Amino acid sequence: MAKLVISNADARRLWIWTNGLSSTPTGPCDLMGIVNRLGFVQIDTIRNVTRAHNHILWSRNQNYREGAIWSHLKNRELFEHFTHDASLIAGEVLPYWAKQFRRLGAHVARHEWYQSRLAKDQIAQIVDRIRREGALSTHAFDTKVESREMWARPPHKKALDQLWYAGDLATCHRKNFVKYYDLAERVFPEHGPIEDVQATDWLCHQALDRLSFGTAGDIQRFWDAMGAQEAKGWVAHQRELVEVEVICADGTSHPVFAHPEIVTRLMKAPAPTSRLRLLNPFDPMIRDRKRTERLFGFEYRNEMFVPKAKRVWGYYVYPLLEGARFVGRIELKADRKTGLLIVTGFWAEPGVKWGPQRRAKLEAELARFARFACLSEITWNVPTA
Repeated sequence: MAKLVISNADARRLWIWTNGLSSTPTGPCDLMGIVNRLGFVQIDTIRNVTRAHNHILWSRNQNYREGAIWSHLKNRELFEHFTHDASLIAGEVLPYWAKQFRRLGAHVARHEWYQSRLAKDQIAQIVDRIRREGALSTHAFDTKVESREMWARPPHKKALDQLWYAGDLATCHRKNFVKYYDLAERVFPEHGPIEDVQATDWLCHQALDRLSFGTAGDIQRFWDAMGAQEAKGWVAHQRELVEVEVICADGTSHPVFAHPEIVTRLMKAPAPTSRLRLLNPFDPMIRDRKRTERLFGFEYRNEMFVPKAKRVWGYYVYPLLEGARFVGRIELKADRKTGLLIVTGFWAEPGVKWGPQRRAKLEAELARFARFACLSEITWNVPTA
């Protein structure tokens, strides 16, 4: 049987649908339905306009409101831990996460940056204090930062992080985005032990379900909860996977493994809405920059931590998705004192014309985004599109 070839247009359409971005983002907001479909939502400290997790969820349903996700952490439908970054993870994943707790716990214990310089008895005192007093934030402790480096943390914060990565402590809740740590046994629902092999199998199946198609590396990087060889070994033993060729934006083909129901998915996935969408830099659809470039011909990188003089675009730049292609990128910031959403940079993609209709679409999306962030006016500090 000839290998299935997926055209670039079909691959884009399927990937947008797989990420929950095909439909116009309106109607009743099934928040946990969105999170379960994505698997997890990355959280980030930067509040340029709104925090990343809020934007990601709003992109999928614009009836979502800032901060609504935290009640689902508090009632244990979600748990917070580290995938490729700090994330709110669907609760169904927790029973399969024990290996990730051990893996990351061992990693940070070895890593010089995380060494807390607190003696074991001092760390035990931190745990005992949480046991006695209940959930505590890092502000409840008073050890001092030992250096002036950008990412420096006080010893107690490093100790809390070590215990959190290892799964000994868990995020109980957050207040004003401040994390409160509690004993994992008091936060995580009880579940029976699951063998590592079974956990790897489940996580790989779930990753491919949320990718629709990908390489062993794509599957491994989805949760970032196993090594590359484990993912390759899993793929090698899965007879139901479909080997396909995906046509890239540049016309080349890329061999990947697809979900067993790939043909059904290709038939089911609708054409994406023609609405112009403002995506967050941490949105799962563009998290894998190489995949984004292969499928869409759109080169994107996050330059928040790149020195200003070396940035190609800007500090916090939002890709603009219209239908099944990226048509530009825009840099925004909020001035909450004056209620302004400020456009500080705009770049059209090569070959994309910005006529009145497309400009109107952008203005409409900016207005929706401003309302979401409780901003009352939009101002351009660069030439209009």
